[in-house]
Amino acid sequence: MGFHLFYETWFDQLHHLVHQLTKAPKPPTTQEHHDHYRQLVHKAMSHFSEYYRVKALAAKQDVLSIIVAPWCTTLERSLHWIAGWRPTTAFHLVYTESSIRFESHIVDILRGLRTGDLGDLSPAQFSRDGASDLTGKCADIDEKLEGLVKIVEKADDLRLRTVRRVVDLLTPQQAIEFLIAAAQLQFGIRGWGLDHDRRR
Repeated sequence: MGFHLFYETWFDQLHHLVHQLTKAPKPPTTQEHHDHYRQLVHKAMSHFSEYYRVKALAAKQDVLSIIVAPWCTTLERSLHWIAGWRPTTAFHLVYTESSIRFESHIVDILRGLRTGDLGDLSPAQFSRDGASDLTGKCADIDEKLEGLVKIVEKADDLRLRTVRRVVDLLTPQQAIEFLIAAAQLQFGIRGWGLDHDRRR
């Protein structure tokens, strides 16, 4: 199966996974709910890991095809950085989602109530080990790597590590919200791109 077909299958599975994530009880009130959240986060991270594993194998076969990404829309390709999304996008997404949720819960927050969602994101969560050094690694990639395949592999590894670290910094509930938002962003960009490419 070519990477294009794999991607279509993977993308469809992502839709099903997001459906499972959105069905998780909010907020989690029992230990069973918390365990279910952790299982869902693990399942989502495994899904992303599989994507990057298969993409690395495909890059070894035809790296130019991976760079060009013919399975992507014109809009998706215009947003790419070394054959995929920019790692800093994960941080922009967390901050955007936390701001939206914070604003929607401002009255509850002023009353001292906590929801546990991304609106409750604390500065301490992003000052823990590993969060601050993530953004500086993007600039070092071109200097350290030789060969296009290695560059793509390292960029994908950085993307996956970024998502893993962000998820590790969040509570399971916040991680689910982040993963849903990331997938919805991907769905939206793809949808807009497909509409635009059809009109061309």
